[in-house]
Amino acid sequence: MTELAAAYARCRELNARHGRTFFLATRLLPPVQRPAVHALYGFARWADEIVDSGTSGDPAGELDVLEGQLADELAGRPTGHPVLAALADTARRYRIDPVLFSDFLTSMRMDLDVTEYASFAELDRYMHGSAAVIGLQLLPVFGTIAPRAHAEPAAAALGRAFQLTNFLRDVGEDLDRGRVYLPRDVLDVYGVDRDLLTWSRHTGRPDRRISAAVRHITAVTHSVYRTAEDGIALLQPVARPCVRTALTLYREILDGIAAADHHVLDKRVAVPGARRVAVALPGLVGALTSRVVSGRLTWRRPDDSGRQKPIAWARRFTSRPRSPRNASIGVPGSVSSSVNSQRRISSVE
Repeated sequence: MTELAAAYARCRELNARHGRTFFLATRLLPPVQRPAVHALYGFARWADEIVDSGTSGDPAGELDVLEGQLADELAGRPTGHPVLAALADTARRYRIDPVLFSDFLTSMRMDLDVTEYASFAELDRYMHGSAAVIGLQLLPVFGTIAPRAHAEPAAAALGRAFQLTNFLRDVGEDLDRGRVYLPRDVLDVYGVDRDLLTWSRHTGRPDRRISAAVRHITAVTHSVYRTAEDGIALLQPVARPCVRTALTLYREILDGIAAADHHVLDKRVAVPGARRVAVALPGLVGALTSRVVSGRLTWRRPDDSGRQKPIAWARRFTSRPRSPRNASIGVPGSVSSSVNSQRRISSVE
């Protein structure tokens, strides 16, 4: 396996292990697009682990090293980093603006020092780098049917919606790390402070003031999802089932929070597996249909009877892989790269 193939495989492994919803939705993309999505996720996860794993003695220094290695990889100077070769290759293939990676690392550095946000405006500045840029990085991979600039606000909104959902779901875990991402001005309106959050976290007891504040932020998050949803129609048809499935599953975390009466300090809300399958099946049908229409899929009879087994398809698209696949990837710039390497990369789904 080449270094580039190994990097893509490692990114896919990280996506499958840590981003179940995102990985499931990615399975609905044409195989040729999946490695790029895994590469973008793998880089984000790598940086996030530096900040949050607690294993780094110098996270700020490690982020500086990571940024320097990324600059080298983007300039064509290999560093041997486990995931950066894949990220740089993806950035070149899809002409992703390197500033988006710098902005992401800026927000990661904020997590080392900033423990709370006074307002939604302050939080939004953080989320630009931590979330909005992820949507903007993915946009060239997904492709658009209109000028990309028209789809960028919705793509950024999708990243923010996912991030806000994470903040609501993970209030307790973030509090354990010393951080509160729920804006302080909203908490103040409902009489909530860090001490009350800590009390609820430690005792497991709900508090109507906390629930009211979470309900308020949930309503704001729903409005961000509506902005994001409007942009799906601007994407290439083959990408829409992936994005819609991810949006639907992530937004349903908010439904789970509401079902828990917005008490989130001592539990982590997740979408049940059966529901994930129910959402994935229509997405799979839409993905296959769009690929047939676009000419990207050659249908082959699955068995002698000609019948497809829906549950088997669901399991394929909702289960995580046992191990990453090997792939032979052409060297960027070579004839094999310009003609066939995307196909070979796609074998590392």
